[in-house]
Amino acid sequence: MLQKTHSFAGLLAAEGVVLYLQPSPVSWESAAALLIGCLAGPLADIDKQGSTMAKIFFPLSFLLHLGGIRHRTFTHSFLCLIGLGLLFTSLPPLLYWSFLLAYASHPLIDLLNEQGVELIWPLKLKFRLLPKFMAIGTGSMMETLFRYGLALLTLALPAYYVVHSLPTLPGVLR
Repeated sequence: MLQKTHSFAGLLAAEGVVLYLQPSPVSWESAAALLIGCLAGPLADIDKQGSTMAKIFFPLSFLLHLGGIRHRTFTHSFLCLIGLGLLFTSLPPLLYWSFLLAYASHPLIDLLNEQGVELIWPLKLKFRLLPKFMAIGTGSMMETLFRYGLALLTLALPAYYVVHSLPTLPGVLR
C-alpha cells in the first residue's frame, strides 16, 4: 500500500482513540493525537529504501538496512509492535494509543496486499488475508478505492459521534 493509504488508516485509528478517550474531541491534545496517527500509519515503511519514512528517519532506516531488515519483516511484525508499545509507555494514554493503533493499522492493511507480511518475524512466514487473485496491489485502482473508503470513514466517524452526542429533543426522532 502507498503512504497516503497508510496515513488515512492511521488517521482513522487515531480518530477512534480520540473519540473513545477524549471528553472533548476538539482540543490541542486531540489535534496532536490525529497528527501522530497520520505519521505513525506509514511509519512501518521505514524499512523500505526510498520511502518517505525512510528519508525522514534516515539514520534509523540506514541501521535497519545495515542489519539486513527487509521490507515487510521486522517493522511489520508483532515483535516490533510490542517493542514500540514498551518504548512509549511514558506517553499520555491519548497519544500512546493513537500512536500504537495507527502503527498497527499499517501491517493490518498490508495483509490485504498480495505480498503479505511476516507478522511473526523472525520466522519467515508470510501472512495475507486475501487470496492472491483478490489481493489489493500497491498503487492499483483497488487501492485507490480502498483509500477513498478510508477517507470517507475519517469523515463519517466524527460526524456520527457529533450526531449521537447531541442532546435528544422531545418528540424528535434520531
